[in-house]
Amino acid sequence: MESFSLILAIVVVTALAFDFTNGFHDTANAMATTISTGALKPKVAVAMSAVLNLVGAFLSVEVANTISKGLVDESGIRPEVIFAALVGAILWNLLTWLVGLPSSSSHALMGGLIGATIASAGTGAVHGDVLVTKVLIPAIAAPLVAGIAAMLATRLSYTIGAKHTEGKAAEKGFRAGQIASAGLVSLAHGTNDAQKTMGIITLALVAGGAVSPDSDPPVWVILSAGLAIALGTYLGGWRIIRTMGKGLTDLQPQQGFAAQTSAATVILASSHLGFSLSTTHSVSGSVMGAGLGRKGGVVRWSTATRMFVAWGLTLPAAALVGALAEYVTGFGDWGTALVAVFLIASSAAIWVVSRREVIDHTNVNDVQEADAEPAGVITTAIAAVTPPPTGTVTEGLTATIPAPAEVTAKPSATAL
Repeated sequence: MESFSLILAIVVVTALAFDFTNGFHDTANAMATTISTGALKPKVAVAMSAVLNLVGAFLSVEVANTISKGLVDESGIRPEVIFAALVGAILWNLLTWLVGLPSSSSHALMGGLIGATIASAGTGAVHGDVLVTKVLIPAIAAPLVAGIAAMLATRLSYTIGAKHTEGKAAEKGFRAGQIASAGLVSLAHGTNDAQKTMGIITLALVAGGAVSPDSDPPVWVILSAGLAIALGTYLGGWRIIRTMGKGLTDLQPQQGFAAQTSAATVILASSHLGFSLSTTHSVSGSVMGAGLGRKGGVVRWSTATRMFVAWGLTLPAAALVGALAEYVTGFGDWGTALVAVFLIASSAAIWVVSRREVIDHTNVNDVQEADAEPAGVITTAIAAVTPPPTGTVTEGLTATIPAPAEVTAKPSATAL
């Protein structure tokens, strides 16, 4: 390396901190359904996901190149711009983690980078065609494609196994398939998401003159990014795992297998094409599709609506914070130091607030009654007359369908 200044070192450390938050924020993408259906114990699930995230980081650099070479103009971008972009992304990740919303870490990073770049070099420094074709269009298409695929796969799974799904052997088979598909999602997550940090570090190295333009990520960048996201994954984003596993719908092993296989297929295909896809969007869409694919299944649309709102706010919110951070860093070293102090203080405050209600591997599958959303008149009626193909009423439906005694109870004397 020709030069490695203090600000460049700060940017690299901050980028790895973002990668760490990406790991615990997006663990739910890979393992939430596996944990919620009981296919794997929570700690085992996140450990498996962490290892496969690390392996996936070494499989491709296409997404990293999209960020380091395609999204913004490399020339004229200072390391402080990258630092400001990371501040916006990290704070958005932590805020959405605090409230348990599975927003997109990818779009938080993109938003922060776009906002900081515009504040520094103007709108002309952002490549709009790349933003539209490789970020915005995949953001809309991914959950739709994954959702439709998961819905069809769920219906196919129940149709093919209609005569066998009541047996314990069949249930074990679906759980084994779900574990395999969850591993595939983890591998895909490492392949897609770890590359985004590789790309942002490479962009910072180019901006700081440490590597030549158009360079691929150095090996040490790939390794450090893979380790950071793996460590974050192992610690587990239990708040978001609860939302994904129990908050959107109640899943059976057949549905979990269909959801994860569909999501992994979409993510791996996008990684191969260099699309900076949101794994959160893909997995969330597939989970909802799997919920709709089972007769009597319930999708909690109030939770989904909050999630959609968070998705829509991610890019502009992170861009705004990134632009403000870039404005402050423009005042010199003291401005950069002020932004760094603000980031550390804000992160610590969010952590302290999160300790008021601790969610971890011991209670991740516990859903409070206050959080349970009624299925609604139409869904309840359908579930009542059309039981699930397994011949049993699931735990989620038991909470929403009135007991026979309640339905047929005679009017009391007082009512008469």
